[in-house]
Amino acid sequence: MRINKYLALKNHATRRGADELIKKNLVLINGRFAVLGDKVNEEDNVEVRANKKAKVYEYYAYNKPIGMQTEAINISGLFPIGRLDKDSHGLIILTNDGRITDRLLNPKHVHDKEYVVETKEKLRSNFKEKMEAGVQIENEQTEPCKVKILGDKKFSVILTEGKKHQIRRMCSALFTEVEDLERIRIINIALGKLAPNQTRKIEGEELKTFLKSLGL
Repeated sequence: MRINKYLALKNHATRRGADELIKKNLVLINGRFAVLGDKVNEEDNVEVRANKKAKVYEYYAYNKPIGMQTEAINISGLFPIGRLDKDSHGLIILTNDGRITDRLLNPKHVHDKEYVVETKEKLRSNFKEKMEAGVQIENEQTEPCKVKILGDKKFSVILTEGKKHQIRRMCSALFTEVEDLERIRIINIALGKLAPNQTRKIEGEELKTFLKSLGL
């Protein structure tokens, strides 16, 4: 495999970060300096030399308000993991740790994400059953999920996948239109009472549990 992918899998850096290490002659393959595009096998001896202090990773919970594009979030040194569409609001994790992007977003990894949804119409009596079984949305079938009915026009749902506009499309397939959609939890990170457009640092046992669930 390519050296940058190998370094990313070994948690040395993101692929882009690995390319930067290579450009700075900080990566050796079998005793020679690596060059961009090099390929390695497990038998190769790959050495990464650090010429600076280890990067300090930071993690924050952020409450994205309605009307803001995820791409417009601008907090120095941090980037969002995943996204919420402009009309949705709630929890987004901000970090400078590129290692967690694939571990959190890749469909092969199963992680809970919980949402509270309000609808324009009253929920049908079989809505919970239909949602939980998985819904055909265009040419895709969603995975089974957990639904809790909170009112005539309100429910919570726990998904383990993240198809584009998934909840809105699932509701539409069941003849229901979403009025409001809020993400309230990602794995063990809860939105809680965090105000819109505000952040709080993820640290201590909460961070330890979160990273452990991602295999870090």
